[in-house]
Amino acid sequence: MKLISWNVNGLRACVGKGFSEIFKELDADFFCLQETKMQEGQLDICFEGYKSYWNYAEKKGYSGTAIFTRHEPLNVSYGIGVEEHDHEGRVITLEMPDFFLVTVYVPNSQNELRRLDYRMTWEDDFLAYIKKLDEKKPVIFCGDLNVAHEEIDLKNPKTNRRNAGFTDEERNKMTTLLNSGFTDTFRFFYPDQKEIYSWWSYRFHAREKNAGWRIDYFITSARLNDRLVGAKIHTEIFGSDHCPVELTIR
Repeated sequence: MKLISWNVNGLRACVGKGFSEIFKELDADFFCLQETKMQEGQLDICFEGYKSYWNYAEKKGYSGTAIFTRHEPLNVSYGIGVEEHDHEGRVITLEMPDFFLVTVYVPNSQNELRRLDYRMTWEDDFLAYIKKLDEKKPVIFCGDLNVAHEEIDLKNPKTNRRNAGFTDEERNKMTTLLNSGFTDTFRFFYPDQKEIYSWWSYRFHAREKNAGWRIDYFITSARLNDRLVGAKIHTEIFGSDHCPVELTIR
């Protein structure tokens, strides 16, 4: 079974850059999107054999998530059940027979860390949500987590030390999450792989220089480790400032 996650940074723009062709080429069982930046009715997109589920932010042109699936879920839910967080379209959960699939677009701490305090609250509440799901059945969650966990996960760790996405606070929350019984699937297969990133700034020719960050993940309940088959980061695919990430599981 193949799963794809991609922050498309505006789905309508990405459709104009070959999204439909990329979708078909990747041929996934589940295709999760973040930062769709659209409202219901703004785009008519469907693929034969897939059902789709959408969570739109109340604010227009902002955030938003979607999942395309070949497999009928038992249940679908939106948000994490916390009023403070559930206006920005950041989370969709599909309950499948033997796991939960969650797509998430984690809030960015923003310039000058304006939203870092809110981000810390989000981290605690999201982890509580994931752990509650994990009590029922294993969890696969994916998306733009807006954090490079270790120095190996970005090109310039020293100069980014206090920038959003690489603060000690955000990195520590990621460590806490993984220590709560979850696996970073890319590092499971490639613990020492350097210079493989999933996001590059549009500024300073960052992608040409591969001055990137690995901030897009598939995280799974650790008890799924024996079912993990492979993980990829599709650095060859353009269309957004992020590239798709992949998990294959048996």
